[in-house]
Amino acid sequence: MKTGKVIGNIWATRKEEKLAGLKLLIIQPVNLLDDTPVEYPIVAADIIGAGVGEKIIYVGGSSARAAAGGSDIPVDATVVGIVDDQEIDEDMI
Repeated sequence: MKTGKVIGNIWATRKEEKLAGLKLLIIQPVNLLDDTPVEYPIVAADIIGAGVGEKIIYVGGSSARAAAGGSDIPVDATVVGIVDDQEIDEDMI
């Protein structure tokens, strides 16, 4: 699992039929320790109703497909949680 921030929505009126009904979000992957952006933004399927500005947990690969509904769903990332809070023991870093 990885963390990210929802920075936008994306709509596609014409898409693979297996994506029908899936909400798509634009996610900026972030560093878990300090929330700084890492990598480039990605498109992720949203199965939990996350919104713009929220910090989220997402999965990739086969875990993303399974979370979205099956191994035949063509997604590379799926949002699986909304972060309410986090606590990191600075002595352990």
